[in-house]
Amino acid sequence: MVTIKDRIEAIRGKMSESALRVGRDASKIKLIAVTKTRTVDEMLEAAPFIDGFGENRIQEAVSKKRDWPSSVETEWRMIGHIQSNKVRKAIALFDYLDSIDSENIARAVEKIAAEENRVISILVEVNTSGEASKTGITPDGLPLLLDCILECQNLRFDGFMTIAPFTDDEMQVRKAFAMLRIMAENARRSTGLPLPVLSMGMSGDFELAIAEGSTMIRVGTSLFGSRAC
Repeated sequence: MVTIKDRIEAIRGKMSESALRVGRDASKIKLIAVTKTRTVDEMLEAAPFIDGFGENRIQEAVSKKRDWPSSVETEWRMIGHIQSNKVRKAIALFDYLDSIDSENIARAVEKIAAEENRVISILVEVNTSGEASKTGITPDGLPLLLDCILECQNLRFDGFMTIAPFTDDEMQVRKAFAMLRIMAENARRSTGLPLPVLSMGMSGDFELAIAEGSTMIRVGTSLFGSRAC
């Protein structure tokens, strides 16, 4: 029987091969397990072999963290869309907020972080595919969002996240990833910040993402197998 550890080893192998092809070091690329609908037992099986967990839903994360053993340390990342009325809960639950996609959400996170005397690590999610079904700031809206974030004293801006279009056209997928990489390069020049994180690439396209510079892939199905919903 194929175990979660087996799947992770296979993913790590593909990550290494993909990185080697473009002269990169795979050890510098994080593997985040996407755990929507997954059980705590499944997550605990994966925990020793991955770099953190990505949750899409606040309420699901509440339940999982309640049952999570304190002896097992890991990163908890919010990768789903954050509603304005859930910002305080998100800050309480997660180590990283990877899906900041509007000035309103950035300001809400800043306000609560300041109240709690905390600095919150964030990524900006950009909709590089142009698909209306996807969340993320549009490329045209990005400059104003970045200006807003740079004014915030309690946000640590670490980089960017995107989701590629759902298509078999590799050129379109790579175009979306390359767009984010170029945005990050431009933002580094304009802000002077290191912005080391490019979170892009999922089960079906992470090898293409690594070729385009991804430093963090988010994998669910390839790691845990197909899910019920």
